[in-house]
Amino acid sequence: MSVVYNKVALIGLGLIAGSISLAAKRAGSAGQITGTARSARTRSIARDLRLCDVIVDNSASAVRDADLVILCVPVGAMGKVMSEIKPHLKRGAVVTDVGSVKQEVIELVAPHLPEGVHFIPGHPLAGTEQSGPHSGFAELFENRWWLLTPLPDTDSHEVSRLRRFIRSLGANVEDMEPAHHDLVLAVTSHTPHLIAYTMVGVADHLTRVTESEIIKYSAAGFRDFTRIAASDPTMWRDVFLNNKEAVLDILGRFTEELFVLQRAIRMGDGEHLHDYFTRTRGIRRGIIEAGQDTAAPDFGRGPKPPERSQ
Repeated sequence: MSVVYNKVALIGLGLIAGSISLAAKRAGSAGQITGTARSARTRSIARDLRLCDVIVDNSASAVRDADLVILCVPVGAMGKVMSEIKPHLKRGAVVTDVGSVKQEVIELVAPHLPEGVHFIPGHPLAGTEQSGPHSGFAELFENRWWLLTPLPDTDSHEVSRLRRFIRSLGANVEDMEPAHHDLVLAVTSHTPHLIAYTMVGVADHLTRVTESEIIKYSAAGFRDFTRIAASDPTMWRDVFLNNKEAVLDILGRFTEELFVLQRAIRMGDGEHLHDYFTRTRGIRRGIIEAGQDTAAPDFGRGPKPPERSQ
């Protein structure tokens, strides 16, 4: 594939940034990839891994002359990072992000946007419970959705160009209105993570009573909860604080559904339980048919990504 952006700057060097760099290198869609992270240790690891073409010590150096800047930091840090890079962005550059919340990111980033710089918020629906520069792999975005929430006055040519770059990483691209994005993600990602954290927290309390029997005898359902609950705590703290209304809305609906199921169990209403579980089973089939998971007994996770030579 031909180069889409001559210089891409990655601010933050975790799972998503590392995977973007590796996928773009594989596709040949970026002329040069420059990266930076706030932590010196993270930058050192990224250099050892040759994660980017150039690793620099600060965001100002990273974004200088960049055609595309991707903010790969927790949502709560977006505004501060944007204020730091604002004086160093070249006219005509595109700034995007990978945050799991969009309305709050727009409010944090847009006030710092220089004239002549395009901001196109984005969110790749891909990830694992791993974090850090060593966790990235080029295949992360293959057949996954990458949502864009362009602002009303965004240059359509620049949106099309960014779509082309994202597709080069293997992802499918779709546009969505920011508020709708936040509601959809509250259902598909944010509230499920909160439930997983809660369930593992309950188990943590019980292990003190059962002398770790819950860990020793954990079944597949609980193991999958622990995988989700192992996700980056800083990122998820910011997600819940910055998508508060949508998460509380869905959490309220979840609580209502839970009360209905509690009553069915208490009353011995097997017919209701069977009908309910039959409907929810259909959601799983739909996800598999859409190519977003497999029916494999390992929950579709498959083998671990191959290790990269350093």
